[in-house]
Amino acid sequence: MKFKLDILIQLLRFKWNRLFHWSEQGWESLRKKRLKKLYLHLRNSPAYRELVNQNAPLSEFPVIHKNIFMRDFDQINTVNIKKADALKLALEAEKTRDFSPMIDDITIGLSSGTSGNTGIFLVSPRERAHWVAGILDRVIGFSLQKRKVAFFLRANSNLYESARSRLLEFAFFDIMQPIGSHIEKLKSFQPDILIAQPSVLRSLAKAQEKGKMNLSLKKLISVAEVLESIDRKYFEKVFGITISEVYQCTEGFLAASCPAGRLHFNEDFIFLEKKYLDEGKKRFHPVITDLYRYTQPVIRYELNDIIVEYPHCECGQPGTAIDFIEGRSDDVFIFTDENGEETTVYPDLMRRAIITASGEITFYHLTQTDQKTIAVYLEHEGSQNDIQDKVKSQLLEKLAGYKIHNIEIIFTHSYQHEPGTKLRRIKNEYSKAD
Repeated sequence: MKFKLDILIQLLRFKWNRLFHWSEQGWESLRKKRLKKLYLHLRNSPAYRELVNQNAPLSEFPVIHKNIFMRDFDQINTVNIKKADALKLALEAEKTRDFSPMIDDITIGLSSGTSGNTGIFLVSPRERAHWVAGILDRVIGFSLQKRKVAFFLRANSNLYESARSRLLEFAFFDIMQPIGSHIEKLKSFQPDILIAQPSVLRSLAKAQEKGKMNLSLKKLISVAEVLESIDRKYFEKVFGITISEVYQCTEGFLAASCPAGRLHFNEDFIFLEKKYLDEGKKRFHPVITDLYRYTQPVIRYELNDIIVEYPHCECGQPGTAIDFIEGRSDDVFIFTDENGEETTVYPDLMRRAIITASGEITFYHLTQTDQKTIAVYLEHEGSQNDIQDKVKSQLLEKLAGYKIHNIEIIFTHSYQHEPGTKLRRIKNEYSKAD
């Protein structure tokens, strides 16, 4: 009962802040207050205690990455949970598919991430309540009508089960199982809201298109992977509804779609710094400080996602708007130009080459396999030779604009996405990208 009350309190705070602090200045004021509270809890973190005692500003805290976050797990968390104990419990949950066990009242989660590197996260009841309230406020929406939510995930968690109530009925679908095995259950459940990553939504959309199920959704929400425009159009066409997005990872609930359909960072409870990657200051790596994570503080955590900023969203919501998430920094292609200079080509150039080549392409996957080779897998509705010729022409033309020549484009006839892993449509497997 207390936990449900905590969710309600957090939700009311979201509503209050929307009424009285819904501006850049209001959010800045909230961040300052929450940073002071965070500092009080950081005294319990061996990794940050000394900096807090010195009253160091946030800018003097070290920028960390996932490897440091996991390496220093024992020193960073504030509840004296050892990495070995947390990992043992999380791995046992993965094996048994029972994700309910906790350490004391702390939820333990395991994330493989896009890179495949194991991540462990700790979440307290208070943090779970804040997460649920945030999802209700900015993703699912609050309603007095009972709704059914189907969510497809690699692993269930107390974090997700926390949202269950008389008004919300949840059904967890394990993506480690074949998607086809879920169709009958999904047909029977008939969700109002469907939450899944694009690679799963694609399989479900195909089943819907073939008449294997007939879902009538009120909300369709994409999570975990980059939502490509080619997929967005397909999903919206098949399900007949506008798709929303959530940008969330081990490091927290980072962004959600606004009424205009564009992702915005949740900068009322996240302090966002931008590590720009280009001279035009259009692309950046987000450096995140989560002002609500006390159990396992996320302090100046640099993600390797490439964010393309949207300058002025028409919705008027405060916070940085995202044009799109381009991929990861290690997904950029690296070639040598005609002058012998190493040249970086961002995923969006490759993506646009595919999209502009033909409107009949329904799926694609690109891999840089060596210094001069790109492997391409395509699914399409038109003539194979014609579409392959157009794709090859577009790719070579885009690369020529960077003075990159003599690149070999090869077409593969099969592609296998491993269940439980995040789909990366554009992937660099060439060692020089390291």
